[in-house]
Amino acid sequence: MSSVPERGEIDERYKWDTDDLFVDDSEWEESYETAESLIEELDEYEGRVTEDAETLLSALHHAERMMRAVSNVAAYARMKSDEDTRNQQYQALSARTQSLAADASSTAGFIEPELQTLTPEEIEELIEAEPQLEQYEQYFDDVLRMKPHTRSTTIERLLADFSEVTNAPSEIYSMLTNADMEFPAVEEPDGNAVRITLSNFTTLQKTPDRAFRKEVYEAFYDEWASVRNAIGAAHKKSVTADVKQARAHDYETAREAALDGTNVPTTVYDTLVETVNDNLGVLHDHLELKRDVLDLDELGMWDVYMSLTGNESPTVSYEEATTHVTEAVAPLGEEYQSRLAAGLDDRWVDVYENAGKRSGAYSSGTYDTQPYILMNYQDDVSSLFTLAHELGHSMHSQLTKEAQPYVYGDYEIFVAEVASTVNETLLTHHLLETVEDEQLRRHVLDEYLERFRSTLLRQTMFAEFEQKTHEIVEDGGALTPDRLDELYGGLKRTYLEPAAVDDRIAKEWMRIPHFYNAFYVYQYSTGISAAVAIVDRILDEDDPDAAKQYRQFLRSGSSEYPLELLQNAGVDMRRPEPIEVAFSTYEEYLDAFERLS
Repeated sequence: MSSVPERGEIDERYKWDTDDLFVDDSEWEESYETAESLIEELDEYEGRVTEDAETLLSALHHAERMMRAVSNVAAYARMKSDEDTRNQQYQALSARTQSLAADASSTAGFIEPELQTLTPEEIEELIEAEPQLEQYEQYFDDVLRMKPHTRSTTIERLLADFSEVTNAPSEIYSMLTNADMEFPAVEEPDGNAVRITLSNFTTLQKTPDRAFRKEVYEAFYDEWASVRNAIGAAHKKSVTADVKQARAHDYETAREAALDGTNVPTTVYDTLVETVNDNLGVLHDHLELKRDVLDLDELGMWDVYMSLTGNESPTVSYEEATTHVTEAVAPLGEEYQSRLAAGLDDRWVDVYENAGKRSGAYSSGTYDTQPYILMNYQDDVSSLFTLAHELGHSMHSQLTKEAQPYVYGDYEIFVAEVASTVNETLLTHHLLETVEDEQLRRHVLDEYLERFRSTLLRQTMFAEFEQKTHEIVEDGGALTPDRLDELYGGLKRTYLEPAAVDDRIAKEWMRIPHFYNAFYVYQYSTGISAAVAIVDRILDEDDPDAAKQYRQFLRSGSSEYPLELLQNAGVDMRRPEPIEVAFSTYEEYLDAFERLS
């Protein structure tokens, strides 16, 4: 019998309050029909967007109402489905909203190409004629900025129609790895058999029994070897599609095309990779400490995920976690702290695991609702950090929505991980300053150190691999499985120098789904670097404006480009200094753990 409760057995105060979206399914159906009508009515503006200032404003307002309606129905369907993934009714609603969202996006596709027929001077004339258009100046600038890389309406529609084909490698990879592949079962130390899965592999790599970890590791990667050619072909075609799409839009490289969407120059990417490589010694020290703490002659690839603490986490109840997080964010000011506490009281969080509930955690919601956080809280230090992380996202969303119009009511991925990691960093500092329990302090340090290893270092290694694979195709080279092994294995040997890097880990590229969304993961590394640098400023008594500037950053949404927003918060990601600050903090906490050992 499962020990996981049914949803009805969980106290209401530990469930998110979806009434802020829709009271019931019938109200949702009414909003769905409204969204459908708004999509149909938007067609009336095609060919007329730039007719005059009044028509332009009306078209933009109509598109916003449409997208807000679609977002609300989609959020409700997704959240209800995530509450219990066994519920076929909400799976059906979620499928309907995916189709609805695609229709909305397709229908609105004429707006930006029509805007791009205007000059900056003509845009200014429209703003003078209708002052309400002034709030769209950043949006207009972004649309016109992309004009040199936008083809004719006919070609853009043709390229859009081909997206189903160009996205095929990702879909094939997903079906192969999630539906068709089956990993072997292995015998756990207690004698029970457990089947290895994509979801539990990392967890099994943290099992104290080293022989078991090695058996899991070898069985896992040997199974990947059996589909080597299929995944190699999917990966090659995905990279090729990136390159060809970039060239179709007059970009020299796929990386330039990917970064231009957020107006981030490729030098930011290069600075990240170069600075991380210059500071790999800190990661090497971390790995050597792990080898010493585990009392190993040699650190194998099946040892890398092991905790420095070597034992189970101390118990941290959800109530204790909310107290810790609320107290930790005090340096951000009383208003931020009280808003976060109020959000916890207002049932932003769906706290505990229940039968059928989606795994993991996320922060969600829409422009018209409160934030919503899905958790599967486990009364441990990892869950404590996850709560702080997701509350960072939610507070960013809440403050943005309150301060910005809908057009700027969201934020780019480049800055999305900053708020979450600021909260994690403040939590770490707070716990180390206030908690005397040495076991808890060790677990806190280990949790935070692993975030540096897995985010700042690992994601940068992924980014370096992506750059190399695309350069090969762009130069007309062959991207074979052997070549991919060679590239990835070489990076692993550089990054994990103190460990014994074997041939199996060279195939790890096969299990990374992020590679089918190229030039995305580097933003996790820049995000943690920016966050640590911001906290360094906030905790500096000689920098009294830092917290105020950071709060303004949270309220800015996408009203400026990401690099400008971070610069307003005192961090320039064009330069290596924020990344170097992150490494200094990494080293500082590594030294702190050694002192506790």
